[in-house]
Amino acid sequence: MANRYKKSVVLFLGLSLFSFIVYAQFFDQRQTGAQEVGQVVDQFNGVNVYYNGQISHVSGRNLTKDGYNLGQKYQCVEFIKRYYYERFKHKMPDSYGHAKDFFDASIADDHINPKRNLLQFHNGSPTQPKVDDIIVLAGRNMVMLPL
Repeated sequence: MANRYKKSVVLFLGLSLFSFIVYAQFFDQRQTGAQEVGQVVDQFNGVNVYYNGQISHVSGRNLTKDGYNLGQKYQCVEFIKRYYYERFKHKMPDSYGHAKDFFDASIADDHINPKRNLLQFHNGSPTQPKVDDIIVLAGRNMVMLPL
């Protein structure tokens, strides 16, 4: 059962870094209005990265055809959930919340977080992050949620 969830989830260190690189790469174009909200600006493992507009811009909720909530278009959490949905067919039982809500400190290392249906590891765990892991940064703590 652990192998089923062991597919990695590198959320905010790897994918946030990726999002920052995409932001920096297209910064000049956005300033001139060359990009439109919802325009594909890149891809990661076959999953589109969409331009979101200014940092605080929100343009509604993104739902899948079957009604699963991916989040606010096209914020970082939306990308992570859409990435997991498209790449791994993974749906989080609790589909709401901010990035910091992906980790529950009360759950022991290497145990399932039932709200996310993902294995969860604490900072300092002997399990090292891998590609596709979600890394949640919260102050001095870094945690990992692998599939």
